[in-house]
Amino acid sequence: MHGTPPPRLPPSADIPAGMDNPLNYAVQQRDRDVLQMVADALRHDEVLLAYQPIVESRRQDHIAFYEGLVRILDATGREIPAAQFMPQVEDRTLGREIDCTALRLGLQALANVPGLRLSINMSARSIGYAKWLRVLDEGLRADPSAGARLILEITESSAMTVPELVRSFMAEMRRLDLAFALDDFGAGATAFRYLRDFRFDMVKIDRQFCHRISTQPDNQTLVRAMVMISEQFEMMTIAEGIEEPADAEWLSAAGLHCLQGYHFGYPRLHPHWHQDQCEKARA
Repeated sequence: MHGTPPPRLPPSADIPAGMDNPLNYAVQQRDRDVLQMVADALRHDEVLLAYQPIVESRRQDHIAFYEGLVRILDATGREIPAAQFMPQVEDRTLGREIDCTALRLGLQALANVPGLRLSINMSARSIGYAKWLRVLDEGLRADPSAGARLILEITESSAMTVPELVRSFMAEMRRLDLAFALDDFGAGATAFRYLRDFRFDMVKIDRQFCHRISTQPDNQTLVRAMVMISEQFEMMTIAEGIEEPADAEWLSAAGLHCLQGYHFGYPRLHPHWHQDQCEKARA
């Protein structure tokens, strides 16, 4: 005889509604910690750019441009890459503030280093954000040549959320000579109609297709198709996530214009021009 089951106890009064599931509680606690970490970094001016080279595929000792990748410092001084906090903040005001700071730092680098070409990431949700537009305007007023050397990277998933807004924004920004890159191409449900309408200047093929591509026939077929589509729309192609010489060789032969990955250089907080400027200051 099993008897009557004991009554179900109500959730503890100490646990907020919807938080009685330990996993949910842990996830929400983690997100709160991340939001606080990002807010603290912004408040203490501890947001930085790490610069990674992007090389020409046919002349792999020649750097075409750099990507400025956002980093923040936590309370212990550790360097935290964007992948560990942007998913939690991208849809919030904190995400827009990160975009503003990244743009400001990128424009400062362009002003300080004549001839530097640099790409900076932004979310489509920052389009129309008054502060972001003000940062851009002030940077271009300080150095009018910066516009032609600045590339704005927008992820495929972000662009497809508000395609009409992105398209009009790109048209307006091109009057200032800015270029645009579609980041992580192929990572989401690509809408080729929008790709045709956007006319990005370049597409960055997601690393999941390029990493170890020399030994993966299926990915080779997919990348060839992406290159063919990009060429049809006169867009430069960049392969992400290159770590092996064999992959770089295959992608170069397949017609990719540029390559990016640890094989060519890690993101660095202190690139060579920082060192050059320090040496000049000491002289």
